[in-house]
Amino acid sequence: MEIQGRTALITGGAHRVGRAITLALAQAGANVVINYNSSSAAADETLHEAETLGVQGLAVQADVSDYAAVKVMVSAARQQFGGVDILVNSASWFKPTPFPADNIDDWQRVTRILLDGAFYCANEVAPMMLEKGAGAIVNIVDMAAWLPSPNFLAHSVGKAGLLAMTRQLALDLAPAVTVNAVAPGPVLPPPDFTKEQLKAAARLTLLERWGTPQDVSDAVLFLIRSNYITGEFITVDGGERYGARKFVP
Repeated sequence: MEIQGRTALITGGAHRVGRAITLALAQAGANVVINYNSSSAAADETLHEAETLGVQGLAVQADVSDYAAVKVMVSAARQQFGGVDILVNSASWFKPTPFPADNIDDWQRVTRILLDGAFYCANEVAPMMLEKGAGAIVNIVDMAAWLPSPNFLAHSVGKAGLLAMTRQLALDLAPAVTVNAVAPGPVLPPPDFTKEQLKAAARLTLLERWGTPQDVSDAVLFLIRSNYITGEFITVDGGERYGARKFVP
């Protein structure tokens, strides 16, 4: 799909990797609808930066795990831009969920954002895409879909489920809409990482370095523009999935 002149909705599009994707789409000429839940200041800043690139933008507060809020958000995008051509499901909540669990609230919150949120957004924009006969959806998963981490059960299951949803939506929305996924590895460290943790994470990749949010946004734009790729995923991880093989005697 040609990105110039299209309208893209990016969930979690105000900060971190979501912000990089928003700005990359704006740089490519897409009007951007920036979804955020609580990061209003970051959303306003990202919106301003996107508009300086010569496109129109809209920042919309919505908890994507709330279907009614998603309906209002998509309605606002339709009213201002006439519809949504590109959907990037990037919203997530990275929260530990030890198992067995004493309280299931965090499990429900994490999985509702990752799975229900992506489903709700896709369900609202898909009819517009099908009516136009074209559209692109990119889901942001991560290496947890293959490599779980201790105490992150909800995140791992949510990302694996989102990868499965990618394949199912590609099947159900073909041939008009392409649906793919991007799986980042170490591209943006948590703010509390020490130098030792940064080095350790880099060492576990084949390229022995961290990537950048732009590496992820480049992959997202590639999949949107690719008219003959659907139901697939691209890992942007510097070879992290195979990095442990370096230490096998």
